[in-house]
Amino acid sequence: MEGFLGETYFWVKAFHIIFVIFWMAGLFMMPRYFAYHAEAAANSDEGVIWVEREKRLLRIIMNPSMILAWLFGLMMAAHMGAGLGAWFHVKLLLVLALTIFHMLLAKWRKQIARGEQVLSSKAFRMINEIPALIIIAVVILAVVKPF
Repeated sequence: MEGFLGETYFWVKAFHIIFVIFWMAGLFMMPRYFAYHAEAAANSDEGVIWVEREKRLLRIIMNPSMILAWLFGLMMAAHMGAGLGAWFHVKLLLVLALTIFHMLLAKWRKQIARGEQVLSSKAFRMINEIPALIIIAVVILAVVKPF
């Protein structure tokens, strides 16, 4: 296989997919955690437990997975070089949107941990659908390469 990765390209691609799955799991879970947390009584033991769960989800699963998904994805893009079409640029913008969503969740996690009311439980449940819509488009772009 051409490109600087050679035959290791398939390993890089496999790890990219694995870490995207882990990252997406976190992007789906965190708003749901926030929804449950919002339903807990203020300053309760349950609220303290949700703060710790949210912190661990972000630091142990989401942050490393996002970084590794980006790393392996950029390695594949560099490997493919000029062969990338307009589909890739749109996909890259959508992945950037997921990254911004990730950062927003991290910001909200800190605010919620301080006891601030960010959004309602219902709002967090609705926000939970954002990564699903984006990842549908990303997968279609990556697999179909429509343009």
